Amino acid sequence: MSVDDVLRALDSVQDPELGRSVVELGMVRDVVDEPGRLGATIVLTTAGCPLRGQIRAEAERALQPLAGDRVVDVRLDVMTKEQRDALGDRLASRNQLVKTLFGPGSCTRIIAVASGKGGVGKSTVTANLAVALAATGQAVGLIDADIYGPTIPLMLGLPPEHPVVHDGKLIPPERFGVKVVSIGLFLPQGEPVVWRGPLLGRAIEQFLGEVSWGSPDYLLIDLPPGTGDVALTIAQMLPTAEMLIVTTPQEAAARTAAKVAKMAAMTGHHILGVVENMSYFECPSCGKRHYVFGRGGAAAIAQAAGTEVLARIPLDEAAREGGDEGEPPALHPETAVGAALAGLAAGILRLADPAAPAGG
Repeated sequence: MSVDDVLRALDSVQDPELGRSVVELGMVRDVVDEPGRLGATIVLTTAGCPLRGQIRAEAERALQPLAGDRVVDVRLDVMTKEQRDALGDRLASRNQLVKTLFGPGSCTRIIAVASGKGGVGKSTVTANLAVALAATGQAVGLIDADIYGPTIPLMLGLPPEHPVVHDGKLIPPERFGVKVVSIGLFLPQGEPVVWRGPLLGRAIEQFLGEVSWGSPDYLLIDLPPGTGDVALTIAQMLPTAEMLIVTTPQEAAARTAAKVAKMAAMTGHHILGVVENMSYFECPSCGKRHYVFGRGGAAAIAQAAGTEVLARIPLDEAAREGGDEGEPPALHPETAVGAALAGLAAGILRLADPAAPAGG
């Protein structure tokens, strides 16, 4: 058992008054994992909290499956004045962020790109969709929220250099008409990120609120694979974000991607559509299509989620090489991969404006 296991279990417990997870609010302290006892301390905002019994009971229920035959020991404590003030400042900052930058009246369309598992080309799709949208004249921002595996700078040919700071905000570097922020811009090559959930959430807050984005037409967010801390943090912070799901045709990828679709349903986020990456390989000699990873995965997800398949992107060695060299295949719409990506961008624009022409 790890501290992260306990925190994941307690993430389902909400403070009823604040409407947020006790883990997200920083209320969990002193996790105990001993042979005869499993538990934690939850610090409440006030000593006389009328819902303290409810919070404790929910926490105990959340930990029971992990405890086995051990005693579940959830203790309650009270925040100091400094801790309450810090929590109040954090909530105010987050609410103001959503209201002013992405709330009612904002023209920015936020698209979170998700996948159920790694290795399906989610980041490749995100980077190239951003480039393809920018090629149509859209102002585009891109957040690389895959903190543990940031690859967007490599795919767009951005060196690992700290962005300039002006008036307390980062100025995001721009490449191919796309403004980008990524933890990869701050790390020496090969340096890992070894963070727990709260630090991940803080990084996302900074990427959103402490970067000079201006007023982009589209803000794309490259989520890490799965339904973990970062995906849930963004879902809570950005209730108006839409979701684009990336999968490959194979059943294993489609099954895990279906879980992302279910998460979107649980959080109330609209699913724009599904992208099937590595959909097929077209033989350069004979033109015959080979379905290396099978067929039908994206269609099954789209049908279950009540949405559509927006693009089927072929498997192509030149496109892979371009991604490694910072030359996105979306720059070359005359190729099969480039045409599929241009069609994806056109599909996104069509969904924003039904009168827009359909993509190829």
